[in-house]
Amino acid sequence: MSHNIIASIYEARLIAWAKALPTPIKVVVENEAYEPGSGATYLRAFTLPGDTASNTLAGDHKLYTGVFQVSIVTPSGKYRGAAGAIADQITELFPLYERNTRGALTVVTMSPVDQGPGISDDTTYTVPVSFMYRADTN
Repeated sequence: MSHNIIASIYEARLIAWAKALPTPIKVVVENEAYEPGSGATYLRAFTLPGDTASNTLAGDHKLYTGVFQVSIVTPSGKYRGAAGAIADQITELFPLYERNTRGALTVVTMSPVDQGPGISDDTTYTVPVSFMYRADTN
């Protein structure tokens, strides 16, 4: 069990949702090479693992915590409209306290999806959204 499994759970869910949109959006995961076209809107998904802990003296328990972040990248100069709408949809995609399971691992969304401040540069406007997760194993 690991943060890699947790990342794959959330990435798979995000990718399936993004592909099913009326206008599909590319999801770029960690360490994936991607050159966006001019004016493209896409998502970058990251898992920011916290420390792995154990709450038993026997060491038979492992606690995985961290943050799953999605950076919504849109063309600059168009206010926050598209990015804000996508952020709202991602908020609905990952509801608070939802449980997702793969094999023997169940991960729980431990905080509401939170939108960070927009980041502007010459060609893109990026809005990060993130939430905390937790998984316990025995």
